[in-house]
Amino acid sequence: MAKNKKSNETSNEVKEIAKKPVKITETILRDAHQSLIATRMTTEQMLPIVEKLDDIGYNSVECWGGATFDACLRFLKEDPWVRLRKLREGFKKTKLQMLFRGQNILGYNHYADDVVEYFVQKSIANGIDIIRIFDCLNDIRNLETAVNAAKKEKGEAQIALSYTLGDAYTLDYWKNIAKNIEDMGADSLCIKDMAGLLTPVKATELVTALKQSVKIPIDLHTHYTSGVASMTYMKAVEAGCDIIDTAMSPFALGTSQPATEVMVEAFKGTPYDTGIDINKLSEIADYFRPLREEALDSGLMSPKVLGVNIKTLLYQVPGGMLSNLVSQLKEMGAEDKFEAVLEEVPRVRKDFGEPPLVTPSSQIVGTQAVLNVVSGERYKMVTKESKKLLSGEFGQTVKPFNPDVVKKCIGDEKPITCRPADLIKPQLDQMEKEMAEYKTQDEDVLSYALFPQVAMDFFKYREAQKDKVDASAADVDNKAYPA
Repeated sequence: MAKNKKSNETSNEVKEIAKKPVKITETILRDAHQSLIATRMTTEQMLPIVEKLDDIGYNSVECWGGATFDACLRFLKEDPWVRLRKLREGFKKTKLQMLFRGQNILGYNHYADDVVEYFVQKSIANGIDIIRIFDCLNDIRNLETAVNAAKKEKGEAQIALSYTLGDAYTLDYWKNIAKNIEDMGADSLCIKDMAGLLTPVKATELVTALKQSVKIPIDLHTHYTSGVASMTYMKAVEAGCDIIDTAMSPFALGTSQPATEVMVEAFKGTPYDTGIDINKLSEIADYFRPLREEALDSGLMSPKVLGVNIKTLLYQVPGGMLSNLVSQLKEMGAEDKFEAVLEEVPRVRKDFGEPPLVTPSSQIVGTQAVLNVVSGERYKMVTKESKKLLSGEFGQTVKPFNPDVVKKCIGDEKPITCRPADLIKPQLDQMEKEMAEYKTQDEDVLSYALFPQVAMDFFKYREAQKDKVDASAADVDNKAYPA
């Protein structure tokens, strides 16, 4: 009888946890435009709407990290650090959030601990409140340095589990890794479903299991690619999920997130009511709608990324990875091989230890699948990134690699088993020397550390722009005060 009583208490406790208002993390300034328009929204386009976004009552606004850093420097000729400072100045009440790839920071390779620590320090100093930290292999050793640095700087560390499917990814696997993450000192936990693989029923199971395993808040991040995301959010929230990631409707759905306004209305009048004013959201949507139309007219936003792609569920390929594969095959004149490549992706993933498909593992698996199909022989051509993965340089996968593939790709080389960053010597001092000539702020060394050539091109562009301004000012002075 006592046992039944305890069971009822646990059941009531889960219900009690579930019936709180759900919080919203808004992705319009980061993942929404990264997913739909290749991260091309400019700071100038963001700033006029910041005051209204700040007035909504979001849990946080995701506005930095991910691909924004690279896109700012490479395509927009903007300083990402300046963007962050301007956004921080505008957001008076709302927490700002960024996405951080663990030991990869925002790049595609592992960096030394001193670079990771300095990047976290400067991110928080420039205005970030919450750092969402993930590892593409869910190897939590690759999260430790970033988490410890965030805690040291009094920032919030949200650790993300890269969600995927496979024999090894059982509920016990997710519960155990979540407990390890909580023990590591995470302030919250994110289920990062980058490919839209989490179905409503599975969301109920997963969130219920995680709520039994950890006490920290749970955030669910997914993409609409497979068409189930809004239903998944409903079931996750009913199971006790505390926070959901949504995007303002002009940049929602497709490969982006469910629409903020829709989810707010869906929970209205329920125990999970967000309390957010739909009229205020409507004004924000009105601001972004012309930007959407402009992106559609220019071709920057392709209608192809706006629909449902059920191949996501069949092949576990995220939307961004799908478009990447199309682009690679087009460059090779092998667009007719698309279906064959999609079928090859799960095979390569299995050979590579069944990693979740998220940056950079998605690019590694995808590119290798393309080469396997186009060359006509599996692993005849092998990328250096594939070799790094099979050598253990990205960390440990949940399942072992295919030994025959390892032999073919890296021969008798013995894979490393330690935390990869343990083998990387401090890098900051050397990087500082290499770019000292162009340094105008402390943060410049970090831009250079992540993207050396791209950063150098930007530094030169920045200097040229300054010279133009100085020359123009001198010209005005000469006219105002003739000799």
